[in-house]
Amino acid sequence: MTIEVWAPRAARVRLRRPGRGDVELTATDAGWWRAEATLAPGDEYGFVLGDADAARPDPRSRRQPRGVHDLSAWDDPASFAWSDEAWTGRPLAGGLIYELHIGTFTPEGTLDAAIGKLDHLVDLGVTHVELLPVNAFNGTHNWGYDGVLWYAVHEAYGGPEAYRRFVDAAHAAGLAVIQDVVYNHLGPSGNYLPEFGPYFNALHHTPWGPAVNLDGPQSDEVRRFIIENALMWFTEFHVDAFRLDAVHALADDTAVHILEELTAALELAAEQTGRNVVVVAESDRNDPATVTPRRDGGSGGLGLHAQWADDVHHALHVLLTGETQGYYEDFAAPAALAKMYATPFFHDGTYSSFRERRHGRPVDPEATPGWRFVASLQTHDQVGNRATGERLSQLVGVDRLACAAALLLTSPYTPMLFMGEEYGAQTPWQFFTDHVDPEIAEGTSRGRAAEFAAHGWGDAVPDPQEESTFRNSVLRWSEIDDPDGEQSLLLDWYRTLIRLRREVPDLSDPTLGTSRVERDGQGPTSVVTVHRGDCRVVVNLSGEATTIDADRVIAAWHIVDERPTDGRGVRVVIPADGVAIVR
Repeated sequence: MTIEVWAPRAARVRLRRPGRGDVELTATDAGWWRAEATLAPGDEYGFVLGDADAARPDPRSRRQPRGVHDLSAWDDPASFAWSDEAWTGRPLAGGLIYELHIGTFTPEGTLDAAIGKLDHLVDLGVTHVELLPVNAFNGTHNWGYDGVLWYAVHEAYGGPEAYRRFVDAAHAAGLAVIQDVVYNHLGPSGNYLPEFGPYFNALHHTPWGPAVNLDGPQSDEVRRFIIENALMWFTEFHVDAFRLDAVHALADDTAVHILEELTAALELAAEQTGRNVVVVAESDRNDPATVTPRRDGGSGGLGLHAQWADDVHHALHVLLTGETQGYYEDFAAPAALAKMYATPFFHDGTYSSFRERRHGRPVDPEATPGWRFVASLQTHDQVGNRATGERLSQLVGVDRLACAAALLLTSPYTPMLFMGEEYGAQTPWQFFTDHVDPEIAEGTSRGRAAEFAAHGWGDAVPDPQEESTFRNSVLRWSEIDDPDGEQSLLLDWYRTLIRLRREVPDLSDPTLGTSRVERDGQGPTSVVTVHRGDCRVVVNLSGEATTIDADRVIAAWHIVDERPTDGRGVRVVIPADGVAIVR
């Protein structure tokens, strides 16, 4: 077999195979080094650069059995016996995403353990399961955004074979798999890429340090490194879709943006394999060009299939909690909720007080359907970046959680749930790390405390390096053991809403600009009525009972009275923090 590595900065490259002697690689074209050698699955190897003594992991390593500082292990994707030959994927339109973190989704924190919860997701009505990053990072537990070996599956999760088992099982259950990938930065420990080549461009900067080299000298191979990584997930691991982290931090001044090139490459692979692929961006720009189709000749948009719509989260969060600090301030405006149902971008060229400038661009409702925007009540960011990682379930009661679910799951957008949300999980999801380097560990703990000290949190902020911060964030599935408990009832409500979303077209209609919102009262004490076609979603946040008339009730949470009127309809009394979905 041919062993190769891109290392334009090295004057000499050797392949190290413990106990078998080094193999000299030959410099070929454009900084590539190659040699013929034999590696069997599980064989450990690495690359020795120049006259150094220590070997470095393969930048394209699929497996790191002893961590990111040690040797790689050869992985043969062809050795796995897939059972998903008939699987072609699922479109995002009409779908429901469930975001989870492998390390905290189950007590075991592994991909194999997560397989045991797939039936729960199917029963709930999920169509797409989204995994937070699983690439290799230094330490045992981490959110996943400190990865340094993008091609390797974190060993503590089970490594590449466990990942294939998970995807195969998900497909057997009818679930598409979305993989969260991070191409805008690398973690602080175990990143040896700069020793191999110019993977960073010092002319651009991100909140995490120098930007990945997408437009500087020798950037063609860095871009290839990214695109082939995505193709690896799609072809070797059968991943169906991608969530691209913080694409606004991808500094690229070339004529063909990396996002356009990446999406085009994945679409070509999908066409060649007869499978569907979906590319979703997390973007802070509020720019509909992200999901505007590409056109021949380079005009049009970037051509991604969907993007996150955090403004929807912000509007709903302010409505439900009354919080108006930081970037929530603008969403206290009386028109925020109505605008949220008409367009995913509250800031669409309007002034953002948080940014102190105008922000965003309008979405054309005739050209762009609502399903292209992923909306949520909670995400790993919106929960974990709070000082103590409180979920919405720790800010409001179960009845208001039911109100929140009704507003999200009857919206024109693609809804996404954060693991445990469906039953009002009482475990927080906190910012946790496991940095091995003492200096990085101390800096992370000190930085997290300082970030919130100015806001009066003091010692209440959990230390991200403490084992307890990670353990406290693991879901407790026993919370739904009581079939008559509040959390089991909330779970049933989520199932009902998701079923209605499938069965009642008005409640999932992605046409933007057709919903109408009425609001009696302001802030978190109001009655909100959302008109969706022939349906009304009435959410009573007013603090006292309210009465409505309707043809019939489709679904309700804790209505206190429902009786026929003199006509052919019904009169419904909705208590405080109650919901009725009616025709």
